Amino acid sequence: MTNVKVAFQFLDDDENLLVGYSKLGLHLIFDVKMDLTRKARLVAEGHRTPNPVDSTYAGVVTRESVRIALTYAALLGIDVWGADIQNAYLSAPTSKKFWVECGLEFGSELLSKRAIVKHALYVTKSAGRNFCNHLRDCMRHIGFEPCRADPDMWLRLSKLDNGVEYYEYALLYLDDCLMVSQHPQSGLAQIGKYFTLKEGSVGTPNLFLDARISKVGLPNGVNAWAWSASKYVQELVKNLETELTKRGLKLKKGVNAPLSNDYRPEVDLSPECNDEDAKLYLSLIGALRWIVELG
Repeated sequence: MTNVKVAFQFLDDDENLLVGYSKLGLHLIFDVKMDLTRKARLVAEGHRTPNPVDSTYAGVVTRESVRIALTYAALLGIDVWGADIQNAYLSAPTSKKFWVECGLEFGSELLSKRAIVKHALYVTKSAGRNFCNHLRDCMRHIGFEPCRADPDMWLRLSKLDNGVEYYEYALLYLDDCLMVSQHPQSGLAQIGKYFTLKEGSVGTPNLFLDARISKVGLPNGVNAWAWSASKYVQELVKNLETELTKRGLKLKKGVNAPLSNDYRPEVDLSPECNDEDAKLYLSLIGALRWIVELG
């Protein structure tokens, strides 16, 4: 709650609300991340708010742009650093007018007080777009411009230490940033003036878009960047085995294909999936599609 309180302007008991503000519901959600870190987050009940007329989606850099940027870094012999923006949405001003009534989650001293929502809250329908617009404004302020081919791949003309001109690139995927530059720490430090970067996330990246990134030396002496879905696949298999164990099942060994050669779906008489099985199946299909995209 300490981090999320910055999103609110708390009103005095005798202070009137401004005209045009609508009440917004809140609730807490709890989660366990893949590294077993436990997390609680205060989110808005965005499903109870009207649908915005304009687009609500935040743009993300494409996998192709990441591959091109890593190749570009290898060709010029420049470095690649990554960073995560902490509490990303909460750093952006909101474009909607909402107020909330504080519950016990705010503490006894704020119980039943009213507050105006000043920053984008998670699960409000415009939060993604608000953060995206705020991040783009900040990128322009430090001299970056969006690439015409991919608006979430930003570039800025700079000079190498030897005086040769080149372009620095910043690749943005929501709150994940990848900086391609001879001095990437400098570019990330500029972004850090507008956003709080997660402690320990600034430096040579290990993961980006759930893909493992590593620097490798080629036989010809050139240092290149490798891009692999191995980490994502390992976590996927681990989580699937856990889920199958709960169902009294396990993965088969030595399987070379998802279906046997003699499988005929038109004569399959097995029962249809229930809601839980269908949910698992769709999540696996989504994960497999992501593996294919990562390559």
